[in-house]
Amino acid sequence: MPPRKSNTLTEAELRLMKLLWQRGESAVSDLVAAIPSEEALAYNSVLTTLRILEQKGYVDHRQEGRAFLYTPTVAEREASRSEIRHVLGRFFSNSREQLLLSLLGDDDISPEEVQRMKDAIRDAAPDPVQPSAGPDSNSSSQGRKA
Repeated sequence: MPPRKSNTLTEAELRLMKLLWQRGESAVSDLVAAIPSEEALAYNSVLTTLRILEQKGYVDHRQEGRAFLYTPTVAEREASRSEIRHVLGRFFSNSREQLLLSLLGDDDISPEEVQRMKDAIRDAAPDPVQPSAGPDSNSSSQGRKA
């Protein structure tokens, strides 16, 4: 049985997507040249990876002369959210709480990171419902005839 196709990004795909998000529309040769020398990929490897990204819906291309120009069709933020949802479902049964508890259990977490998480949770939480105003409050129904 062939392996199931995944819409998540491999490391090589993510490297190319990061370049495309930074650079915008790019030719294969420009992407090959932009890859750091310690991570160098051959032209055909980049082209093959771009074709896979296109099949996954992450990029689109147009032809200009003999060159194919590739453009990201998925924003970086959207891709990262998709990856997080994938991890959340696979490892944490879609429980954000379990994911956060896993992160907090990491021995390498600093007090500053914990504080930023607390701040983010506080900022993300919906405002508590305010209690109903009493009869002495200045509500919009006052002054109307019944």
